[in-house]
Amino acid sequence: MTGATDPSAAGEDAPRRLYVFNGGFLTQGRVRRILKLAGWDIRIGKPGPDDWVGVWGKSPTSPRGEMVAARTDAQILRVEDALLRSVHPGRDGDPPIGLQLDRTGVHFDSSAPSDLETLLASAPLDDTALLDRARGCIDWLRDAQLSKYNAFDPATPVPASPYVLVIDQTRGDASIAHGGSNEATFKEMLVFAQEENPGARIVVKTHPETRSGHRQGHFGPGDTRDHITLVAGPVSPWRLFEGATSVYTVSSQLGFESIFAGHKPRVFGQPFYSGWGLTQDENPVSRRQRRLSRAQLFAAAMILYPIWYDPFRDRLCELEDAIAVLDARVQAWRSDRKGYVAVGMRLWKRKPLQQVFGRERRLRFRDDAHRATAIAKADGRRLMVWAGKETEALHDPDLPLIRIEDGFLRSRGLGAELIPPLSLVTDDRGIYYDPARDSRLEHLIARAVALPPARLRRAENLIAKLNQARLSKYNLRRPELPDLPQGHRILVPGQVEDDASIRKGCCEVRTNAALLRATREANPDAVILYKPHPDVEAGLRPGRLPSEDAQAADMVLSGADPVRLIEACDEVWTMTSLLGFEALLRGVPVTCLGVPFYAGWGLTRDIGPTPPRRSARPGLAALAHAALIAYPRYHDPVTGQPCPPEAVVERLISGNLPRPGPFNRSLAKLQGLLASYTWIWR
Repeated sequence: MTGATDPSAAGEDAPRRLYVFNGGFLTQGRVRRILKLAGWDIRIGKPGPDDWVGVWGKSPTSPRGEMVAARTDAQILRVEDALLRSVHPGRDGDPPIGLQLDRTGVHFDSSAPSDLETLLASAPLDDTALLDRARGCIDWLRDAQLSKYNAFDPATPVPASPYVLVIDQTRGDASIAHGGSNEATFKEMLVFAQEENPGARIVVKTHPETRSGHRQGHFGPGDTRDHITLVAGPVSPWRLFEGATSVYTVSSQLGFESIFAGHKPRVFGQPFYSGWGLTQDENPVSRRQRRLSRAQLFAAAMILYPIWYDPFRDRLCELEDAIAVLDARVQAWRSDRKGYVAVGMRLWKRKPLQQVFGRERRLRFRDDAHRATAIAKADGRRLMVWAGKETEALHDPDLPLIRIEDGFLRSRGLGAELIPPLSLVTDDRGIYYDPARDSRLEHLIARAVALPPARLRRAENLIAKLNQARLSKYNLRRPELPDLPQGHRILVPGQVEDDASIRKGCCEVRTNAALLRATREANPDAVILYKPHPDVEAGLRPGRLPSEDAQAADMVLSGADPVRLIEACDEVWTMTSLLGFEALLRGVPVTCLGVPFYAGWGLTRDIGPTPPRRSARPGLAALAHAALIAYPRYHDPVTGQPCPPEAVVERLISGNLPRPGPFNRSLAKLQGLLASYTWIWR
């Protein structure tokens, strides 16, 4: 790992014995697990001279460990949360996604150099790849509006610009006393902010732990004036930085983050990020003389110094993986915190929907649209509807409507067999399969054109993983392909003919038989391979091809592996099948006779008319980022947590997935018996 204090990184034998005298090391499972993975064996008892004593930063309990270390000649390892932590503060019970392990000091104590200060002062920090990673991560954090604590909504209004931003901290915080400051420093900072910006409006940002009632801050309502306002609400720090003309801080981490928003903060304490030419220091640390770029500061503090943890794969990871984990968790919290009233949800779907969307507030299910709307308004919730069940009765200008559908990397097994999804898409604009109106996915695809290289590399890596593991939407276990005819092979995927994507996204060609005929007419000498849809093969949905129409194909491949078929073919002709998107991911040309979400962007040959608004020209990685990373919500069935797509890919590869319960299996069998009466369950 890149963490500077990982014993294995230093070439030492692991694990090292780490004796602790703070109960938190024993009761906080996440902290204990990260330390173990980093090569530390937590013990209680008396250490020897070759052992280590673990203490939490400069907390009130740290003198116990320091005293034991002094008496036994043991060395001290100081542990602190990493600078990117969780949704809620630790005092709310949220575990960290990373730790800082320091052998020489603690990052916020300016009295002596810490491992972080040594990195900043003497590490080369000139590796192009490292600095590119730093810039990519800065961009990601800014775009996703991520901070150390993230229980805020970027849509929450901030004061009108311009203003001077003054950052408060909690009373008694160790970073204040050990950063060359005290309570009087905060009063001094507020005076300076007014004197140096005469006539300017001052906005004071309170700490999240003050807002949640855990600890007092230095400023309160008594400090407000006509030109001084207090911002205690859950606002995005990044949005505050955007409107600020200058930033004032004592030693807050928000001062560190403001640097990457383009500010040169006025600093009155001695935090780790001061003294490197990126801050205006009222109380400089004389030994800090080096001048760093923003990318160098970030690389040392966020990539080289901490150790990061991936809870889904239970391993130490790189910063990018940790951001992906936190991003998934934060975006789910921001979307779900107000709760939903869900309409048009079949009974078997309600439990998995509750697991995915009901973590913050339990979903309320209603079948009557008018009743659901009334409850949502009264309870401050949003309306949620299965996209195919949307009606005019749900359209209210004062009430957000969220449409949901299965994601494109869904499960190991069919939805028609009642296998719960691992991913769902949410759309507040339209829905991806309806080209008649703009959708959230269209918006994301158009924006993806401007994604920086680091974000596109993530999509490229995901594509490579999907291709290597031969993953698709349903991931059914299929036998090897039979011998296929030689020649120019065209794969024609059958579809469910009453599917919404056919009803909304097709023109003249709307049936499997018509698709086959059109493909044969345009390609009389080609080898046409027809693959029926798995739901149709299972007898669960309509779309079976009559035998006389099947003659247009050279071969009908029932039960065939779709990915192996794509790999064996030279091109794909489709109406709106997701298999066309999966073919694009594997470099196979695709011709669309309908208007699926991936048509009209310059990546497919489009027979039918596509919306003029699809004028952007994204590359394949940009399309994949929008469709597989930014648009869906992923749910890990093992931990029950929101997760990034990479975690779901790992689950699908390993097969570590819960099996559906007996109720779902029995109901799926009943569905098969009643396949001609689909209105009963659809």
